[in-house]
Order: sequence, then structure tokens, then C-alpha cells
Amino acid sequence: MTPDELSAAIRACLEAAVAAGDLTVSVPAEIRVERPKQREHGDWSTNIALQLAKPAGKPPRAVAELLAARLGELPGIKSVDIAGPGFLNIVLDAASAAELVRTIVEAGPAFGQNQQLAGTVLNLEFVSANPTGPLHIGHTRWAALGDALARVLTASGAQVTREFYVNDAGAQMDRFGGSILARIKGTEIPEGGYHGEYVAELAAKVREQRPDIDDLPLAEAQNVARELGYAIQLAENRETLDGFGVQFDVWFSERTLHSSGAVDAAVERLREQGHVEDRDGAVWLRTTDFGDDKDRVLVKADGEKTYFAADAAYWLSVRDRGFPKKIYMLGADHHGYVNRLKAIVACAGDDPAESVEVLIGQLVSVGGARLSKRAGNIIELKDLVDWLGRDAVRYSLARYPADSPLALDGEVLQKKTNDNPVFYVQYAHARLSSLANQAREHGVERTVFEPALLDHPTENELIAVLAQFPAVVAQAAELREPHRVARHLEVVAGAFHKWYDNCRVTPRGEDPVEDLHRTRLWLAEATRLVLANGLDLLGVSAPERM
Repeated sequence: MTPDELSAAIRACLEAAVAAGDLTVSVPAEIRVERPKQREHGDWSTNIALQLAKPAGKPPRAVAELLAARLGELPGIKSVDIAGPGFLNIVLDAASAAELVRTIVEAGPAFGQNQQLAGTVLNLEFVSANPTGPLHIGHTRWAALGDALARVLTASGAQVTREFYVNDAGAQMDRFGGSILARIKGTEIPEGGYHGEYVAELAAKVREQRPDIDDLPLAEAQNVARELGYAIQLAENRETLDGFGVQFDVWFSERTLHSSGAVDAAVERLREQGHVEDRDGAVWLRTTDFGDDKDRVLVKADGEKTYFAADAAYWLSVRDRGFPKKIYMLGADHHGYVNRLKAIVACAGDDPAESVEVLIGQLVSVGGARLSKRAGNIIELKDLVDWLGRDAVRYSLARYPADSPLALDGEVLQKKTNDNPVFYVQYAHARLSSLANQAREHGVERTVFEPALLDHPTENELIAVLAQFPAVVAQAAELREPHRVARHLEVVAGAFHKWYDNCRVTPRGEDPVEDLHRTRLWLAEATRLVLANGLDLLGVSAPERM
């Protein structure tokens, strides 16, 4: 019996009690069952009696007693106890609990997927680094978390489009081009320009593509340096992300908003909504109408459009492309942007509470990491991956909430010991793969499955944590917290190691192969699948040997 099946059984008992006139209450569509914090309290627990007591007009324990009597009669339920004010603690018989193993093996890679967010259409924007330099450690955190979030959202039934917003317009791009041209000509980097050896590398590549650049008029030369440097750097960043296992469905260019007239159109569309006014020769958006600390300029008095105008046009583009909801993943230095962004959404006639979410990430550091020689005072993403490995970096960054400052220990992440969380989980998967090979060598195959045989305490515990996996995935998607998957995988790995130390899958010596061995091989495969599925949600490999 899976947690979902138990939930459905409790709901059926409630409906039967209502039909019999024992309760007068509206039966909830879903009933949550949870793993008790203390193992001796049972396999599963629910507080549904406390929830329904007031609308039913009965004491919580009275509602619990009605439910306990009906639940106790169901096949597969060994006992039902009432605890405290009305909690129901449920113990399944071994055969019923272990049926989950068959469910997992038959579901295979699909186990853990759910339909909690079915019908939800999301645009998820993350990383969105300026194309004026290489990706660094801050971008690395968002790449790992953003991709993992997209995966758990998809696993929960959402339709997710991964989007990278390329800030390729404005003065920063001119300074970028000027910096490259200065390296080509051997002159001073312009004020506010870009330094680092990567600029010299870009300059060399630009000169290689345009050996005539020294002969061009200054304005044309700067334009060539900017455009070629931009294309080279953006291609490098895309290649770096691809090597990190992160792909985007859409690379959205800010320039297209200007070239297509979308920025001008956005100003007029916002004016039609009644929140634009002309003041002091400029065009303003009254974002203070919706909680911003001050109104924002869309078009300056000299006719120049602001970044804010492009941001407004971008939001309208998102809506025009059919996305009712957008999740922005922004860095720690963007706290002040949140209210402005939500004000844009409100001024456009949308409900910020329903249409937009903003996740703010905190800073991350890695002990022992070296600053990039190419880029100066940053740690480049590709250097970090070359040093620690893709799996270690992705797992470690996805293992913590985005809003917590993070300091990783590079020495620990290089160790092949249980102190290294990603090694601990991957080793469990590799050990299970090896176990399957050993079983085949001993003639143990999954030809028989007798769930009642899985009655060892460590088997009960392992099955229970495997059963929680779909709920963990659903909660990670609902709360936008993929780190919950990583932490649960560590619990699964721990339960597996305890089981492995106590229960044999292969016979000793010349002992014959029994149904217990064959049935335990099913449990081993179910555990391997949960670890593999969970690692895949984090974008981390599940090695068969280590």
C-alpha cells in the first residue's frame, strides 16, 4: 500500500462514515499522510480527525475513533492507534507495505513523478548573465538550482520553459566593445570598461576574424569589436552551460525588444492601463500606485529609453507568448528590484501574486578555489567544474536552499568518503548496481516477489523512506526547493546501507537460492531506481561503479 493508496483508503472511510450518518462533514479531496517523527508511532500518521472535528461538531478523538474502527477492518492495515488529541497512527502489515516495491520497479524512471502541478504553464528564467564576460561562481549556483527546479517542476506535471534573458543592449555593451578595441589597439581601457585576460583573448579572436579592424574608422571599429566580441563570449557561455548539463529552451535577446518596436509599444500599452504620465519632459510609470518606493522613468527627457522600459516590454512579451506565470531567479544584489518588477506586472493589469514569483539567491563561496587568471577576481564556472567535477558542484549547490549564504569545502567535495554527500549517495547507487551483478552471478533473479517476506526492521524502514519519494518531489516543486530531493536521497542511502549490513540478497556459500533472496533483489532494484531518479532530478549522474 503506497501513501497515495492509504490516503485514498482514509478518504473512502470518511465517505462511508458520512453516508452512514456517523459524520456530517465535507470530505476533503486529498488527505495527507506523513511519516511519524518517532518510528515506534507507526508507519504513517494523519491529523485528519483534528481537521474535521470542528466542522463535524465532534471532539477530535471521537472523529478519530470512527475512522480507526473503519480503517482497522481494511486488508493490509495491521493496526490503527489514536494518539494525543486525535492523531491516527497506522501500521501496515509487512506484505501490504512491501507491495510498494513492486510499484516502484514497475514504474521505473517514472516513479516519483506526480500531477500536482498539471495544467500549470511556467516561464522559468535563471542565470541570465550579461554577455560581457565569463560565467562565474554566482551564475553556477543559479545554473544548478534553476535546472534542478525546472526538473522537479516538470516531474510534478508543470509545463516549464527554461529561459535565458540576454542583456545585450545599452551602454554596457558599448563599454564592452570599447574594452576589446582598446586591447586591440594597445590603448587604455575606457572608464567603466572590462578588464581581465579574457578581454585580451576576445581581442585576439576579433582581430583574427577581422584583420582589417585597425584600418576602420573608430566608430565602425568599435561596432565590429562589440558585435564580434559579443558573439564569441555568448557562444562560450552557452558552451560552458552545456558542459554543466544546463540547456535553455529560449535565449531571449533584449535587443529584439528595441529593434521590433516592442519597447515603444509597451510604453503605449502601459499608458492605456492608466499608469503612465508625462512629467518634466520625461515619460514616467507610476509604480508607487503598487507599492514601489518611487515612480520610474520609462523615457528620459532626451528621448532615451531606460532599462526599466525594456523590463516592462519584456514582461509584456512574456505574457504575449502565452505564459500566465513567470519565475525569476535573481542574485542577492537584486533585492531592490523585486518591488519594481511586481509594480510593472501590476501596472500592466496583471496580478503580481498570481503572475510572478521572484526567488532571491544568496552568495556562495568555495574554500580552496582559485580565482580565474583569465577573468581576474572571480571564480569561473568552468574552472570550478574542472577542479571538483560536474556532479560534485551540481549536487552541492542544489543541496541547500537558495536563500541561504553558502560556503562549500572544496577539500571535502574531492574526498571519496561518506563525508562527501554526493559521493555518499552515488556510492549507494554504485553499490546497488554491483549487488545486482553479484546476484546474477549467484543465480538470483527477480522471478519471484513475496512481499510478506520483507519483514526485517531495516526493510520496513527502507521501504518507508522509498515511499516518501513522490511526496518529497511534489513538495520540492510546490515550495521551489529542490534541495529537499538531495536531502531525501541521503536518507534513502542511509537506510539502504543499514539494510545491506543486515540482510543478504545472495545465499551464503553453497546455500540454495530462496524466494527471500529473489524478493530482496526487488527491494534492491527499487532502491536503486529511487536514487537514480532523484539524482536525475538534480542533474547528477548515477554511476554503476566508483
